[in-house]
Amino acid sequence: MRAIIAGFGRVGSRTARVLDEEGHDVTLVENVPEKAERAESRGFDVVHGDAAQQTVLAEAGADTADAVAGLTGDPTTNFEICSLATDHDCRTVMRLSEDVPDRIYDEYESVVDEVIYPERLGAAGAKTALLGGNFNALAALTEDLQLTTVTVTDDAPIVGRRINDLDVDGARIYAHSRERDSLTIPLPGTEIEPADRLAVVVEGERVDAVREALLGA
Repeated sequence: MRAIIAGFGRVGSRTARVLDEEGHDVTLVENVPEKAERAESRGFDVVHGDAAQQTVLAEAGADTADAVAGLTGDPTTNFEICSLATDHDCRTVMRLSEDVPDRIYDEYESVVDEVIYPERLGAAGAKTALLGGNFNALAALTEDLQLTTVTVTDDAPIVGRRINDLDVDGARIYAHSRERDSLTIPLPGTEIEPADRLAVVVEGERVDAVREALLGA
């Protein structure tokens, strides 16, 4: 995938690093010279300028990009970036720093493919970390769904069961790995062992029940 990320701050830098580590082609757009230089020092392709300007976005290669993310700290700027990116027929993602009125959110959602709240995700991650470090929130996929990773404990009730036999209300397992291996789509007959990792899509209101179903009380 080829992605353009506008903003090399706290969220943008981490997103760029993860995408790069997974082998994706990342171009950064940053108008703060110090941040742009820091991104370049870390080996990223960087376009200096304001991604909310059509010429800058075009210079970053929006015509050939698969996705554009407005991840600056300014929601208005992020929305402008994504609005311009829609003309280039690519997926758009914008960051909100805080909750906004329903009217404004509806406007954003009508134009942008995905709206993310890093602060809300941070709160979800803190909650699950407090409950136990083997059940961690990774991303808020929608208002009602979150992506979670589970590290299977020795006494978890799912040890010894096959992936295709698991039927947990409010959750769907979509990836699996042995200990520190990379997560991959599992074969239906894969048997779950202690220390395995599972990537699970969970309904927000069912998080506690799903945690108990997978790991026990």
